Amino acid sequence: MISLVRLFDTLKRQVVTLEPVDGKTFRFYCCGPTVYGPAHIGNFRTFVMQDVLRRVLELGGIKTKHVRNITDVDDKTIRDSVAAGMTLVEFTEKWKNEFHKDCSALNCLSPHVEPSAVAHIPEQIVMIEELLKKGHAYESGDGSVYFKISSYSDYGALSRLDTRELDLGKTQNQRANSDEYNKDSLADFVLWKGRRPEDGENYWESPWGPGRPGWHLECSAMIRKYLGETFDLHSGGEDLIFPHHENEIAQSKCSCGGEFAKNWFHSTHLLVNGKKMSKSSGTLYTLSDLAQDQWTPMEIRYVLISGHYRKQLNFTFESLHAAREALSKLSKAAEGRESPSYRSLLGLVSYGVFDGARQKLTEDLNTAGALGEIFANLKSAQSEEDWKGFFAVIAALGLVLPKIEKTEVSLEIQELGEQRWNARQNKDWDLSDRYRDELLAKGWIVKDGRDGYELLRQ
Repeated sequence: MISLVRLFDTLKRQVVTLEPVDGKTFRFYCCGPTVYGPAHIGNFRTFVMQDVLRRVLELGGIKTKHVRNITDVDDKTIRDSVAAGMTLVEFTEKWKNEFHKDCSALNCLSPHVEPSAVAHIPEQIVMIEELLKKGHAYESGDGSVYFKISSYSDYGALSRLDTRELDLGKTQNQRANSDEYNKDSLADFVLWKGRRPEDGENYWESPWGPGRPGWHLECSAMIRKYLGETFDLHSGGEDLIFPHHENEIAQSKCSCGGEFAKNWFHSTHLLVNGKKMSKSSGTLYTLSDLAQDQWTPMEIRYVLISGHYRKQLNFTFESLHAAREALSKLSKAAEGRESPSYRSLLGLVSYGVFDGARQKLTEDLNTAGALGEIFANLKSAQSEEDWKGFFAVIAALGLVLPKIEKTEVSLEIQELGEQRWNARQNKDWDLSDRYRDELLAKGWIVKDGRDGYELLRQ
């Protein structure tokens, strides 16, 4: 059974149905990490949501081809590798391995292809030569080559720059040589950066002299090689819409034609404690940072998918506590049932009472709605069909439920728990509090429910 997925398209500005261009495989590209340091939870919100999209497609019976690049040469990787006294390869390999380790901990599926910028410099040079030949690029006096945005009349459609009454004819002398530049500036962007002293030994030979590609070019070259001139979907965080994705569209369409990406998928920024993440405020959390406070990668993943991808999500320690409780509740509900393998769930026909959760996911990737549907139907799940549907939704969300650890409760603690419960039933609050304090002193906390209580180790 094929279950079609609908998603908001950034370019079309409406929800569209995702269907493979070739009728067989849904081919999509995700802008990957720049490997100069550890990825933070804001980065991973985007990568996790991309992972959920792939899972929903595959579980719906659609074959995928997922390409995600590694940026291992740019201003930051060169600057920091030189400062660390390491070769670019040694430096970026270290952080690439850290990124892979974090992806695995978050249960993200590995991309089918993961090309690197350095490994595809010849392809990037070919693309620059084509752009020069067609009049869309020009050489400067320092060995650099720039894309002439005035040569592409549709520039700005994705980011709505076209609504700012810009005269593209006036931009040719405004050049952006850095890989990332002011979000409000409109400038011809660099395709090839001539060698500079601060680059050290990090340069490659080209028809225009020694140097290296600009940041934007790598994605276009690798997309062309692995997905072709027209493919199904391009994805990234909303911060990449301009200038990165806008520049990709321009250089790709001007170089090799084709439609480029038929659909665009962007995730909104993550907030921490209601504010933008920043290193100065100490809120640029990594998985390693949060692990020091005993938070698990699965609790982090739960928080990252707990809000709709098009709405700002506020990451707090309270939300991590809520995630821990939610995962525990799901584990207890499924206790004693063996989780089917991911592969065995692909193309599942019936989700039983959890079909509403499946529908939420296929309608603009409503992860928050899907979680709500799961909890709303837990008590209704009876049949094997229901539970297979449960595990399919859990798999679509990429969650791995924690194992329930059986804690031995001594007779003494059991008796204290019963005495406290009886005191509460008799509305003897002072006596109840004394038993509670005695339990706390012995390392136990009591979680009260409507019909009983639970003793938990601190």
